[in-house]
Amino acid sequence: MAERLDWPGLLRLGLTRLRLRPAEFWALSPVEVLLMLGWAPGAGMAPLTRAGLAQLQAAFPDERGAEQEQTDG
Repeated sequence: MAERLDWPGLLRLGLTRLRLRPAEFWALSPVEVLLMLGWAPGAGMAPLTRAGLAQLQAAFPDERGAEQEQTDG
């Protein structure tokens, strides 16, 4: 089960520690706020491998037409 975000706590930190205006805070994603507060994602995670990169590329290919690919080559 996913943990729930402490929105009041995040807002308090955003407004006080980061000195953001409310509109600036709400324009950020929760991950962006956490990064600004010093959170280090991926601690203990293995680096991306070539196989992992190939999987990402297959799942999210560049959206380019065949004509564009031929002119680049």
